[in-house]
Amino acid sequence: MRRVVFNQKGGVGKSTITCNLAAISAANGLRTLVVDLDPQGNSTHYLLGNGAENADDTIAGLFEQTLNFKFNPKKTAEFVQPTPFANLSILPSHPDLEELQGKLESRYKIFKLRDALDELADDFDAVFIDTPPALNFFTRSALIATRLCLIPFDCDDFSRRALYALLENVQEIKADHNRDLEVEGIVVNQFQPRASLPQKLVQELIDEGLPIFKTYLSSSIKIRESHEQAKPMIHLDPKHKLAQEFSALHAELRR
Repeated sequence: MRRVVFNQKGGVGKSTITCNLAAISAANGLRTLVVDLDPQGNSTHYLLGNGAENADDTIAGLFEQTLNFKFNPKKTAEFVQPTPFANLSILPSHPDLEELQGKLESRYKIFKLRDALDELADDFDAVFIDTPPALNFFTRSALIATRLCLIPFDCDDFSRRALYALLENVQEIKADHNRDLEVEGIVVNQFQPRASLPQKLVQELIDEGLPIFKTYLSSSIKIRESHEQAKPMIHLDPKHKLAQEFSALHAELRR
């Protein structure tokens, strides 16, 4: 099953949610792939640590070869890198993605990611795609390549206002390019249960009938340690409250 983690707003926890759900998927025995489409490469650094700087074959190379005809192009699997965690692999990001974006868009390579992931269909049981904080070529490619979309929501009024435009954009991609696309759920992130505003905002979204996951992710400084050590929470501290919340959220995902 393929999922894209998408929000046009930055700082809402896309990479953190992507990598932690993927790590739990892998720990449960599923052959799992993370695809990092963000030129900043946060998911790549989270899962590879210092090894991120040594990744030779990246998703930038995969896209770049679609722009130049080759008799023997590399297969998608050759760009996939193992991580230190069992059953978990990554298609790593690279800063060159930013420079490639205009060329790919002008040549209408919007379906190439879907084609690449179709090549890997027999190799992985679960795919999680991390996206840039913008509705650009790479985000559209991800929404076209997947069936399910997870939307992080970080409990402030600006995020709520942006949420409606985001849902409209997903529906537009669905109507124009991917009839199977649907929002699997909205992930409430950095939730503070003792604060009244987050509770009010989330309840209003529920009352509007939006698909809010029952599991809310807490705000915790432990996640910074997780990033610094390049260890998803299930590997850093599986008994921590946030690790348990990620596990509960993963259990909610549609099988």
